[in-house]
Amino acid sequence: MQWAVMWCAWALLAAAPGAPRVVAIGDVHGDAAAAWRALRLAGLVDAERRWTGGHAVLVQTGDVLDRGDDERALLDGLARLQREAAAAGGRVVLLNGNHELMNVQGDFRYVTPGGFAAFADVPATDAVKRLPRRAQGRAAAFRPGGPYAQQLAERPIVARIGDTVFVHGGVLPQHVGYGIERINAEAAQWLQGEAPEPAWVRSPDSPVWSRDYCRAPSAGDCVLLGRTLAALGAQRLVVGHTVQPKGIRSHCDARVWCIDSGMAKAYGGPTQALSIEGDQVRVLGR
Repeated sequence: MQWAVMWCAWALLAAAPGAPRVVAIGDVHGDAAAAWRALRLAGLVDAERRWTGGHAVLVQTGDVLDRGDDERALLDGLARLQREAAAAGGRVVLLNGNHELMNVQGDFRYVTPGGFAAFADVPATDAVKRLPRRAQGRAAAFRPGGPYAQQLAERPIVARIGDTVFVHGGVLPQHVGYGIERINAEAAQWLQGEAPEPAWVRSPDSPVWSRDYCRAPSAGDCVLLGRTLAALGAQRLVVGHTVQPKGIRSHCDARVWCIDSGMAKAYGGPTQALSIEGDQVRVLGR
């Protein structure tokens, strides 16, 4: 089955080797201008939005969807960028965030009118015809097994590159015990329409919903992070999800980097990216 092939790919990705340069960007919420601005800032694309990053690795930590009108253009543009990077010897690693999974669940609370219109040409299936007409195309696109849900199925929930772990919300010790590859594989099965929604998806402590490390973390949160990193054999965690009002910040002695700068138009925060080169971690942008 296709998900089994994907599981093997993610098992490799979870232990993927490092790269001379890794760049991470956080939530872009349907704002293509902000996303491409961040990628140009990092030197990964040119004015025509073509890959110029060579052997670099780009990680986008999820929440491409909701709050803005450019979601479909972003999904398609990032998929193209993946192909271009691979051809140049680089990589583009795209993660799923809570808003991607919410759309698969049919939770459209944060969808804009433009976000519905962008998917109006997707043929409605019998399963979605009970919905208001404006929502049918989007629901057909993102329902498990739908064309864009299948695209999301190719994305991990958690990825590791070198000694850095990337996730949308946070990785906790119980996630390590449950199995990172298992989490990735279960999400893929569901998104492909081959299995029910995993029980962990809606938990406030799930990897896509947790805010333990980026909302004024306590000493106890930092201890939790230390246990998680030790179990993973990693040096740092990079997460999005929780907007940082003053831009990208690190906590817990720089063992966690919170990269949701709120750069999308819906929030009006600064355009920023995180660059990791060896042991040097720095914030790009104002």
